[in-house]
Amino acid sequence: MPRNHFDILILLGRPASGKSEIIDFLKKTSPIKRTENFHVGLMDEIDDFPMLWTWFEEDAILEKIMKKPRMHTDANGDFLYSYQWNLLIERICMEYDKKLRDGDEYHTEHTTLIEFSRGSEHGGYASAFQHLSEKVLRRAAVLYVNVTFEESMRKNRRRFNPDKPDSILEHGLPDEKLERLYKEVDWEQVSSGDTEFLTIKGIKVPYVVFENMPEKTDDFSKLEPALEESLVKLWRLYS
Repeated sequence: MPRNHFDILILLGRPASGKSEIIDFLKKTSPIKRTENFHVGLMDEIDDFPMLWTWFEEDAILEKIMKKPRMHTDANGDFLYSYQWNLLIERICMEYDKKLRDGDEYHTEHTTLIEFSRGSEHGGYASAFQHLSEKVLRRAAVLYVNVTFEESMRKNRRRFNPDKPDSILEHGLPDEKLERLYKEVDWEQVSSGDTEFLTIKGIKVPYVVFENMPEKTDDFSKLEPALEESLVKLWRLYS
């Protein structure tokens, strides 16, 4: 029987654009409805935020407890090397490979959701895409969650919980760092020329832009019909 779900769904967009809220909604939707209406099967998530947060925690341990040099970031929490942004993409692909190692049956039921953000300051999507493996690209569809920088900042401030800085739904960035890293993004450049497919490493990857202004991800009753419309459109391109 042909599958009715994406093998890989990549969610992109500025920080606090609504990616994590979309994933939260899908997790709380019944499996049958999620597959029939949104074309998302059993869900596995790969998000680079927990990976980079581990680097922050390791550096804190090294500096404050072990009195050793930091390995990943400087005292301001910036990466020591710009290539670390692409290392995270390679890590995402490695984590995906682990899901496939027990056989090709994995995607019979599962959709892998990959989530990340990239700003022009650290290479943008143009750089990140070159580090996605062909194995990922040939199975992927992209949903780009579009908000302005000002909206990203507003929602970043709103969601930040200083008691849970490691939380997927409650982490945030200081205004200065958000502006430096994410005010400029290259999505329009990498998606120009084709309104339906990104061409990455010679592979055509279908995409749809989910417009989240005015905000829909703050209310499931608004999110559900808009997300269904976007994912049904993306499924037509994908299948």
